[in-house]
Amino acid sequence: MQLNFKEYGQGEPLLILHGFLGSLDNWHTLSGRFGEHFHVFNLDQRNHGKSPHFSSHTLLDMVNDLHDFISSNGLNQVRLIGHSMGGKVVMKFALEHPHLVNKLVVADIAPRKYKRGHDDVFAAIKAVDLSQIQTRKEAEEAMLPYLPDFGVRQFVLKNLDRKDGIGYVWKMNMEVLLRDYDEVTSEIQSDIPCLLPTLFLKGGNSRYVQSQDEPLILNLFPNAEFQEIPNTGHWLHAEKPDEFFKLSLEFLS
Repeated sequence: MQLNFKEYGQGEPLLILHGFLGSLDNWHTLSGRFGEHFHVFNLDQRNHGKSPHFSSHTLLDMVNDLHDFISSNGLNQVRLIGHSMGGKVVMKFALEHPHLVNKLVVADIAPRKYKRGHDDVFAAIKAVDLSQIQTRKEAEEAMLPYLPDFGVRQFVLKNLDRKDGIGYVWKMNMEVLLRDYDEVTSEIQSDIPCLLPTLFLKGGNSRYVQSQDEPLILNLFPNAEFQEIPNTGHWLHAEKPDEFFKLSLEFLS
């Protein structure tokens, strides 16, 4: 299975994994900046973006996808950046395949089990009647009662695509993502800790990573470092890209 990806720059490999309902497009600008220092592979994960749709969507599925990608491209000692769902994937990958990893950056996510947090997004997506809408504006208006935040609506709308002869379609595999959502939010466990250098970056205004998560993180990643970007939420790489780039580059270099 070949994931969709874009390459930037040259040098030692750096792989970037987006979050739930995201795509590699969310990381295009930062990938270009990291490409001045590394050979960057910016990936669409399964059931997202332009990557293939499958009938299963678990963390283990995505870890296996990442392993296949690294193997098929002849990569080794990779650096990893993962945001949210992508952060869970790179954590689990590093625990299972530490010999393939050099360092990893985990952006605003912890290895714990999370409560459901996207039901409003699912409701908004279901409210969009793809057989009826003629414009993206109509899709946004259908979402408005469920997603009052403009930025969140725009993030979700990045998944809306128009195909000749068909009309508007969702890029992501919504049926499977909805069914397997609890798999994505599941806890990461391991009997053997990962000793690799790991940077946990959190948004100062985000509640995805809290002080009580640190013991669990350090149990799995005893060499972890913690950094906070003030005045940012969960999408810290989009809200403060300069700060995110600086802290990540300093750690990865």
